Amino acid sequence: MAKTESTLKNMVLTLLVITGIAGASLGSMYELTKEPIAAAKLAKQQAAIKQVVPEFNNNPGEEVYEATSKEGFTLKFFPAKKDGELVGTAIETMTNKGFGGNVRLMIGFKPDGTIINYQVLEHAETPGLGTKMDKWFKTDKGSQSVISKHPGKNNLTVSKDGGEVDAITAATISSRAFLDAVRVAYETYNQNNNNPKADSAPAVEEGGNNESVE
Repeated sequence: MAKTESTLKNMVLTLLVITGIAGASLGSMYELTKEPIAAAKLAKQQAAIKQVVPEFNNNPGEEVYEATSKEGFTLKFFPAKKDGELVGTAIETMTNKGFGGNVRLMIGFKPDGTIINYQVLEHAETPGLGTKMDKWFKTDKGSQSVISKHPGKNNLTVSKDGGEVDAITAATISSRAFLDAVRVAYETYNQNNNNPKADSAPAVEEGGNNESVE
């Protein structure tokens, strides 16, 4: 059998065949995994809703609506109702000010704007530092917790910026990002609903992201 001549044409054809096979394999893998991934994401979302609002008997997912924040983020709002009465709203909010980029939360508000609870949905913060936001801001220690606070009445910024909240140790940027996502949720909720509005907390100058650590 004659040996195939090693020419540019043959090499290009071989590369095209390999690329085609690889592309087909990746496409098949995507089709096989996209539904389980979507189902897992939906389950996580539903679990987060249950964690951040009081007991409800409607389906918040069927009444979900969206609104755009002044920063341009698309937020999702899940009204939780008990026997037809609104008992809270779970809001999927975000900020792009994290140490590692985007931070996404599910945060629950009472109809008057008081924070009920929160769950962190997504972040890329530093392990052992910014990752502590999962529990830090719901821990009843010092001035860490934002639970039962009202973003319109309480200054929910870190104490380093003149606010009322203790930042995560050595993770000030992540703490600012978390609280910014809370602010985005509250302000967007007020802009798109007829819920009672409280006076805004005192304005503070945002600190820069120039620390040597988070």
